[in-house]
Parts: sequence; C-alpha cells; structure tokens
Amino acid sequence: MSSNPTQHDAWKNLTEHAQNIQKTPVKSLFEADINRFDQFSTNHDSLFFDYSKQLITKEILDDLVTLAQECGLKEKRKALFSGDKINKTEGRSVLHTALREPKGSSLNVNGQNVSDDIHSTLNVMKDISDKVRSGKYLGSTGKPVTKIISIGIGGSDFGPRLICNALKDNIKDIKLDFVSNIDASDITHALGKSEPEKTLFIVISKSFTTNDTLINAGTAKKWLESQLPENSDISKQFIAVTTNATAARTFGVSDHNILPMWEWVNGRFSLWSAVGLPICLRFGFNVFQELLNGAYSIDKHFQEAPLDENIPVLMALIGIWNRNFLQSQTLAILPYSQRLFYLPAYLRQLDMESNGKTIDLEGNQIIDYQTGPVIFGEAGTNGQHSFYQHLHQGSDLMASDFIGILNPDHDYDEHQSCLMNNMLAQSQALMQGRQNPDSPHRYFEGNKPNSTILLEKLDAKHLGMLIALYEHKIFVQGAIWNINSFDQYGVELGKELSKKLVENDLSDADSSTKGLLSLIHKVKK
Repeated sequence: MSSNPTQHDAWKNLTEHAQNIQKTPVKSLFEADINRFDQFSTNHDSLFFDYSKQLITKEILDDLVTLAQECGLKEKRKALFSGDKINKTEGRSVLHTALREPKGSSLNVNGQNVSDDIHSTLNVMKDISDKVRSGKYLGSTGKPVTKIISIGIGGSDFGPRLICNALKDNIKDIKLDFVSNIDASDITHALGKSEPEKTLFIVISKSFTTNDTLINAGTAKKWLESQLPENSDISKQFIAVTTNATAARTFGVSDHNILPMWEWVNGRFSLWSAVGLPICLRFGFNVFQELLNGAYSIDKHFQEAPLDENIPVLMALIGIWNRNFLQSQTLAILPYSQRLFYLPAYLRQLDMESNGKTIDLEGNQIIDYQTGPVIFGEAGTNGQHSFYQHLHQGSDLMASDFIGILNPDHDYDEHQSCLMNNMLAQSQALMQGRQNPDSPHRYFEGNKPNSTILLEKLDAKHLGMLIALYEHKIFVQGAIWNINSFDQYGVELGKELSKKLVENDLSDADSSTKGLLSLIHKVKK
C-alpha cells in the first residue's frame, strides 16, 4: 500500500472527475435529480449535515470513499482509538477520545489503565467546581472565591474560551476572564475588574514552560502579593493544570491544587481534560459532563457508521475533493450564531496547526499534492458585511461551512427567522450565482462549494458533538495526506529565536531584526 495518496487508483479517477465536472453548474445537478438533497445529506443524534451544494456526484463520492479505504483509514482509525503511538515524530499515543469515554471503560497505555486516571481527575474537577460554586472554596483571607481568571495560550485557552462564550447565557453566578496574550493590556484589564481576596487563578500550561503564560502568571502572583495582607497564603488562589508538577510547585502551587495533563493529549485537543476546569467552574460539572457526552456520541458514530454515511468522514472527503481536485485553498467557517463567535478562531488553530504540514510521515517533502487549507470565518450575519463579497465574486474558489441552530434560547422569532433565512440565502446564492444580470458587475459565477450543519440547539451536548466532528474530520484528512496531525514543530522556531533575543544573543539575527531591535531599545530608553 503506497503512503502517497496520489499513487492510488481512486486519486487518479478523481483527477479525471475534476477535469470533467469543473464547469458543471451544481444547480443543474439539482435539476437533474429531484432527490439530490436526500441523497447528499445525513444526520446523527439531532445533528444534520447537508452537502448537496458541493460539486460532487455519486461516482465522485464513491471514489472518495475508495480513496479513504486505499489510504488505510479504517486501520488508522482503529489505531487512534486503541492508543497506538500514531504521533510518530514524538512517539506518543493520541487519546483525547479517551477523555470522553464513560466511567467503567478500560484502555491500557504502557500497561496502565488510563481511564482510571481520567475519571479520578474528573472527580477532582467536580469537587473543586462544587466548592467554588457553593461558596465553600476560600481564598487566602477566608473569603469565598467569586472571580476566576484562566491564564493559558493556544490549546490551553481557545477551547474553554469558546465553550464559556457559547454557553454564557446559561449562568450568571461566577465571573470569568481569560488571559492569553503576553501584551500586558490583556492581564491588566482582567486584574482591573477583580478583587484580590476573591480571585482564583487557573494557570494552564502542559509543559509549564510557556513563556507567555508564565509571565502572565507571575504578574498575577505579584498583584496578589502587593494587594493582600502580608504573609497571606496566596497558594490558595492558584490552580495549575500541567504535566510538569515540579515546575508548578516551584511557582508556588500546592500539590492538592495541581491537576494533571498527559503526554497523550495534544494541547489543541485538550479541552476535554482538566484544561476544561474553567467550564466546570462557570457552569457546573454536569454541564461539562454533557459536553463530554456529546463528543462521545460523535466518537461512536465515527467508529461505527459506514464511511459513506459517516459525517466526519464525509466532511473530510469533501474537503479533500475541494482542496486537492478543485484547487480551493481556503475553508470559511460561518456559524449563524453570535454565541459561536470564537468557533472560527478555535477551528483555525485546530485545523491549521494540525494539517499545515509539508513533510509526510516518512520524512519526505510533499511536492505533488496540497495539505491543510487556510481556515477563516466570522459569525453571521456580521460576516456578510465583511468578506462575503470575496466569497461570491472573488477570483479564488473558497469552500464554506454554514452552521445553524434550529432552536435558539430566546423567544425573538423575528430575529431567528431573519438569521436563518440569511444563512439559507447565502448558501443558495453561493451555489446558484447569477448568470444573466442586467449589468456585468452583477454577475455571480456560482458553483461555490458549501455545506450546512444544523444543530437542534446550542447546549453543551451539541457543542461537544460539533467540536468532535471537526476533530475527526481533521484526523481523516491527515490520514489521507499521510501527515502527522498531532505535532507542531512549526511553532517552535519562533519561540527559540525569541528566547535568544531576550538573552541579547544576536548571533542568528539578520540586519532587519537587529535594526528593528535597536529602534525598540531606543524608544524604551
């Protein structure tokens, strides 16, 4: 079995399909088949997926499924869930799915049942969140905690921030801020809204060496020391989530306030772990459990559904078709819900940090096919007044995912009707276009590929389902492109060079970097 997907017969067939169908209007496919919507849509557990506006036929879909089989998707999927070390460059298992397994499950990694560790940690998370939410968790001066500041960056920030924003209308007990940027404006803004005696900091860093996070945490610590009575035990106001307990202790976090992460959970897939503690504190442990349940529902669907009815597989294969055969370089994430404001940013990291690779699993440079697309987007309807012009009439072919909520958490029917009608109209317009306008400036080519995901409602369960869909989609695409979706060496070089600049080591610096650094130092003086 070749590891290069272009060597498979299905890839060659798909290349021919692309040459033959690119000028075919999708609307003509609807005209030719009155059942097209039914044929190219499916659902699972109150989540609906429509991909009928994609430029595909049954023959194309069949060859895409065959390509997945020829690339060993079923075997790779089994290895993912079995705990095999599929992160080959780092020699690690990839087990974010294990975090969603129900109590009583068993999965051995290196001779240890990781399910025991997972559920032990969940119990600690429940205990902490119950104490904080009931007013029994006391700060260093004996006052109940009423404010949480979560300090992390990347995967330690995006997931909890997304969930807490999406569910923000459901609770109003505990105040919560997120701090990620090393720009001091971020943390000073959060501190300025907080009472030192009543603030609990959660420092989330897998390695506990991330400079941005440690500097922000250090500023928080100095703020407490300067604001609280002398000799206050400020360790009571810090919780750490990390694999590096030693570093957390050195920082000043008590042992009973250090929650574990594991090497087999990648940062951008980690919100299901103790990284999700801010979610528990904000909404209660039961809501976090529903998030896990929703993701687990998709895990089972991904494992058990036939490939041609498997929603994350279908999403991945359509993405392969658009990226590699129709030459679409981007994917717009278009949630028609203001509460999903952070979803495009979350998926941007999830996808681009996973599949933004040009080296395959064997260490070879990939030269004859493209890998991960550029991800961008914004919540509708705001996005319509921003970049949709480019979607409709720009010179680039851009694929889109529309995401809608059937039952909102409000009674403003006029708003909801307008919102959903806008979503459907944009999806229709991108596909149909306008071929005979009264002015050439009003010509729309159409044939812009787009899919629609509908959730019954926007609660924790459906959020878990939605995120897990994209996780598995990304895994499938990485499996077909023969890349490791679970390392991120591209993030490291900038960090290494930054450390050198901090140490005033300019041995690797070019004249531009030296010149700019000199200007910065002059302004500081």
